[in-house]
Amino acid sequence: MEYIALTGMSERVISELRNRHPLTIEVRSPNNFFAAYKANIGDFIFVTHVSPDDLRGGTMGIVAKVLRHQVITHRMVQSNDIYYEEREMTMLRIQLEPRFIARVRRVTCNQMCKAAKVDAEEMPFFDAR
Repeated sequence: MEYIALTGMSERVISELRNRHPLTIEVRSPNNFFAAYKANIGDFIFVTHVSPDDLRGGTMGIVAKVLRHQVITHRMVQSNDIYYEEREMTMLRIQLEPRFIARVRRVTCNQMCKAAKVDAEEMPFFDAR
């Protein structure tokens, strides 16, 4: 089945999902932002610690269901007597409920500014390595 992929996630995120805990994460990296933005509530996505450049067939990860989805913009202002600087950072907060461990069969899309997509299969517990 084809899934949107979140790549390069920390080991803590993977560990929390592996332990069957729903988890809310903030997505800031451009490649994951585009992927998470395309996911809707109720969709299933593939989450892995592998970087986007190393994503390939055989990569292990966790398939999770999207429970919540929220785009947030933070504004930061810095100033002194000489200059005034205002910055904005847009991020996406997404809550995931883990479902099962999966392995990538093939990568169907892994281009910059597009949602990464993989064709993955569920791994029975005794096969997962």
